[in-house]
Amino acid sequence: MRYISTRGTAPDLAFDEVLLTGLARDGGLYVPAEWPQLSADDLHSMADKSYNEVAFQVIKPFIGGTIDDADLMGIIDRAYATFEGGEVAPLVDIGGGVMLMEQFHGPTLAFKDVAMQLLGGLFDHVLKARGTSITIVGATSGDTGSAALEACRDKDALRVFMLHPKGRVSEVQRRQMTTVIADNVFNLAVEGTFDDCQDLVKAMFNDQPFRDRHNLSAVNSINWARVMAQIVYYVYAAVQLGAPDKAISFTVPTGNFGNVFAGYAAKQMGVPIKKFVVASNSNDILARFFASGEMKMETVLPTISPSMDIQISSNFERLLFDMLGRDGAAVAETLTRFRETGAFSVSEDAYAKAQELFVGARYDDTQTKQTIKDLHDEIGMLIDPHTAVGVAAARSTPETDGTPMVVLATAHPAKFPDAVEDASGVRPDLPARVGDLLDREEKAIDISGELAAIEKYIDDQSPLKSGAA
Repeated sequence: MRYISTRGTAPDLAFDEVLLTGLARDGGLYVPAEWPQLSADDLHSMADKSYNEVAFQVIKPFIGGTIDDADLMGIIDRAYATFEGGEVAPLVDIGGGVMLMEQFHGPTLAFKDVAMQLLGGLFDHVLKARGTSITIVGATSGDTGSAALEACRDKDALRVFMLHPKGRVSEVQRRQMTTVIADNVFNLAVEGTFDDCQDLVKAMFNDQPFRDRHNLSAVNSINWARVMAQIVYYVYAAVQLGAPDKAISFTVPTGNFGNVFAGYAAKQMGVPIKKFVVASNSNDILARFFASGEMKMETVLPTISPSMDIQISSNFERLLFDMLGRDGAAVAETLTRFRETGAFSVSEDAYAKAQELFVGARYDDTQTKQTIKDLHDEIGMLIDPHTAVGVAAARSTPETDGTPMVVLATAHPAKFPDAVEDASGVRPDLPARVGDLLDREEKAIDISGELAAIEKYIDDQSPLKSGAA
C-alpha cells in the first residue's frame, strides 16, 4: 500500500512513513493510491465479529505489512481496552428510523478517542522500532486535543504541543486538555479561532527547517492514520445493520469533514452506503457547498456546538482530490485560489458527483436546543449539541425506503453541560471516571496567534533537534 499527496508533487510513502509525516511536504494530505476492497463475503464474515476484530480486518490492508499482524492486533486491543463497558461504538434506536452510534465511551468522552487511542499505540510502536522521537503539533476545536493528550501522555518518544482557540471551547473540553499534567504535554491557548490554530499548524509543517529541526508529526485528521481508524466504525455499523445485503445512510455532525471522509472511504471500499447527510451549525460552509457547488468562507460564529465552529474544512481537500479526478495540480490551484479569494466553485460534473452521495443541512443554536429538548421529552435521553445538530438533520432528511439512518453521536452530553441544561432543564453528570475533572489542577500557556511566537515557544521547550532521538 502506497500513499500519494492530494497536491501531486510530494513523494509517495508507505504507511509508517505517512503516520510519522502527517502533512505532505507539498502542503497536501496523504490518501491511498488505491482503495482496498471489501467483498460481499468479507462483509458477511464481519457480522458476528467484535469491534476489535472488524478493526483488524479493515485496517490491515492500509498498514501494508509495515506492522506485523500480532503487533497490530495488540495495538488495537490495548487501544479499545480504555473504553468504558468494553463497547467502542454501540448502536441505540431513538425511533423514527434513526439510530445513534454512541462514540463517547472512551477516556475523553468524544468520538476522537476512537481514532486517537489507536494512533497513540501506532506512534509508540513505530517509533520504538525505529529508535527515534517526534514532536507532535496539533490544533483542536475542543475534542481532538484532549483525546490526543490522553493517547500520547507520558510516552518518552513523543512531545505534544496542542493549540486551542482561547475562550472558544467548553469548560469541560478545556479542562480535559489542561489537566493532563505530563512532562511531554504542552497546552497553548491561542488568541483567535480554530481556523487560525489550524493554519498555524499547517504553517509549521510548511516551514521546512522548523519541521526538520523538530521532526514534526500530526495528530489532527490531516494525519491519514486518524481517518483510517474512523473508517472502522462505518463498516462496523453497516454489517451490524445488514450489509452487504442492505444499504445504510449516515448523518454526521462535522466542521472539518474528516469524520465524513472516513465514511466516504468506507463507501469506496465497497460498503453499501446510500447517503451522507453533512450536518452543520451556523458555520455552514459545507452545507452551502453541497447546496450550490461553491465553497465560500464567511466569518466564524461562536455557537453552542463549538467543535463545528470552522470555515476551513481541511479534510475536504481529500474529497476534492477525487472530485477533480485525482489531479494534484488542479487541487493545488483550486485551494490557492480559495486562500486568495475566500471562494471557489467546482465544475458541474464534479458537483454532480458530490450530489450523488452528499446532502448538506444547517441548524442554528435555537434549533439545536429544541432538538435536545424534544429528544429528552420523547425518550428521556440527553444528547450533546453536536449530536443534536445531527439528529435534527437526520429527522429533516428521512429515508423513505426503510434504509437505516445512523447519526454519529460524537460527544457525551456532560462535555457541554451548560448548553444541555439550558435546552432541557436537566444538567448532565460527568461519568464517575472523570467526576473530579473540575477540581483538577490546570496547566496551559496563553500565547498570541503569531507563528513566530509559537515556533519560539516550541524551540525553547523541546530538546528535539534535527529529528534526533
